[in-house]
Amino acid sequence: MTDVPVEKSNASPDAKGPESRSPGQLAWLRFKRDRVGVASAVIVIFFFVISLAAPLISSLYGKDPYTTYGLNTPGLLGDNGFPAKPNGGIDGEFWFGIDPQLGRDVFTFLLYAIRNSLLISVAITVLTMVAGVIIGISAGYIGGKTDWLLGRVIDILLAFPQQLFFVAFTPVVLALFVADNENTPTWLVVVCLILLLTIFGWASIARLLRGQVLALREREFVEAAKVTGASPARIIFKELLPNLWTPILIQGTLLLPAMVTTEAGLAYLGVGIQDPTPDWGIMIGYAAQFYQDDFTFLLFPGVTMVLFVLAFNLLGDSVRDALDPKTKR
Repeated sequence: MTDVPVEKSNASPDAKGPESRSPGQLAWLRFKRDRVGVASAVIVIFFFVISLAAPLISSLYGKDPYTTYGLNTPGLLGDNGFPAKPNGGIDGEFWFGIDPQLGRDVFTFLLYAIRNSLLISVAITVLTMVAGVIIGISAGYIGGKTDWLLGRVIDILLAFPQQLFFVAFTPVVLALFVADNENTPTWLVVVCLILLLTIFGWASIARLLRGQVLALREREFVEAAKVTGASPARIIFKELLPNLWTPILIQGTLLLPAMVTTEAGLAYLGVGIQDPTPDWGIMIGYAAQFYQDDFTFLLFPGVTMVLFVLAFNLLGDSVRDALDPKTKR
């Protein structure tokens, strides 16, 4: 008997075909092939890293965002209150220059502004998504009077002109806790912003998930779970929620940049974070008073904010395409 030669396979034992990969692995492979998505993710991660490391960077840099260097050090500000050196006072000591009138270091102020804006926006996004997921799934699965009542609440919230309402209502809420002749604590402003933006932000996510659940609750796997005696909580967490992760993740990636611009807009209008607490909106609002004399004051906060929001929006599009290739552009 002659031996039949065995052909060796070039494939590694760890190699997997498309049919043997999980949906998560397939989505990750699709995302890695999207260069725009990967570049956007790198930019977003960079912003979060520098925001978390702001105290360390400030310590190594040797300056902080609160000291008025221009008032304390003669020669940094001219007689008109503007930096004596060109381009906003940029030099080896002040990398991004100093701001007019007060002479604070723009670099460290920007680091802490990014830190504060992102922390507030992330908190709002997480709470909004949690509330939207819980209410949307509950309305869609329970149905009946519960669905009708929650649906009317959602309709009312979506009917509000939210931006105008935030501008008008935020001072009213703060006035309930602080007298007119007292300074409003920063922590109270932050808590008020988070609560208001969460209360009026969950409705659209809840409506989307309610529609998804209405379609899923009639599927065979849900009916089979009911026949086996599974509790409503088990059906929601084990059967429905795993099929909703795609819209939840997509909505989360699109909501965060919206919250960043909303929070910055409120600070710019004077109803959010107040100076001297660093914030993106405060920097843009302060620079808007002086940009005609020197555009440098508006350049750094404006460019960084546009870059972050654009990168996160592109990341959201890439995540959507990776999770649901049928919608690929």
